Amino acid sequence: MKRVTLSCCGTKNTKGPAEKEMDIPEQVQKELEELGGFEALAGRIPSVSELEKKSGIYHALADPLRLTILYLLRDQPLCVCVINRFMRLAGSKLSYHLNILKESGLIEGEYHGNWIIYSLTDKGREYLR
Repeated sequence: MKRVTLSCCGTKNTKGPAEKEMDIPEQVQKELEELGGFEALAGRIPSVSELEKKSGIYHALADPLRLTILYLLRDQPLCVCVINRFMRLAGSKLSYHLNILKESGLIEGEYHGNWIIYSLTDKGREYLR
């Protein structure tokens, strides 16, 4: 009697333990082979460092407050006091959101005396299109 287990896609797999081949739907298997197989598919995934960069950007873009800041900076560089006039956040909370945007490379801050003037980077402009 063959042991029945679930395959990778949740369908019944009646192959014995010696048959390690995965059950893959025929259409998926055909397209995977046309692509070049599992190794070719794996080769299309960006490096871990590239995935981490993208993840940071998408994390920064996922918050409505941070998106609002980006749109405020779209037309001109602004200081924190002007940004906060629109945002109405505690200073520490605004600083937190500005740091996330800076770390993701979407904005930059430049010192002008005691003031930090924030502006969009080219990457930030690209993501607002």
